[in-house]
Amino acid sequence: MWTGSVDADRAPRRAAGRALLALLAALATVTAAAAHPDLPPVRLSDLPASWRDDLGRTFDLRSVQGRAVVLTMAYATCHRVCPVTIRNLEQLQQDFDRRGLRAEFIVVGYDPEADDPAAWHQYRRTRHLTRDNWHFLVGTGADVQRIARQLGFEFWKMDEHVIHDSRIVRFDEHGALIATDTAAGQRFTER
Repeated sequence: MWTGSVDADRAPRRAAGRALLALLAALATVTAAAAHPDLPPVRLSDLPASWRDDLGRTFDLRSVQGRAVVLTMAYATCHRVCPVTIRNLEQLQQDFDRRGLRAEFIVVGYDPEADDPAAWHQYRRTRHLTRDNWHFLVGTGADVQRIARQLGFEFWKMDEHVIHDSRIVRFDEHGALIATDTAAGQRFTER
């Protein structure tokens, strides 16, 4: 008589699936760094302007013109790459604070179908990312694709997962792209 459980039989497959997702995310990071070493200059004003924030309000990227901007893309249910990227943003926030500088931190959702304003609002609250200079944004699928392409973010959907690289970009107060971080944990590469 068999006394094992179905869950025990699925555990190795789940572990293999998680390992595959981690490998694909690492591959996406390496591929993005190699594929976009010299993106054409992008200005903040070149990006899609109209988004919704985590409270469902309209957010216009042009509203942060005149301030330094740190921008990344993420999705709320990511358990591997995004937490590291968000920790890097928090470290950057601390660096700005120590130097007495202010910047707007913008996180654009990769997956507008799953990461609606309510999901981002919950994400912010549970991670204590409630400062008023942090903005979690949702856009149309077309705008998400466009901003990703313009800034060199590589991503694709596989089942319910979003496979993506880790990239943080920084704009100066004039809206010019001045720095890119193409891998989690690395410092910015100045343009």
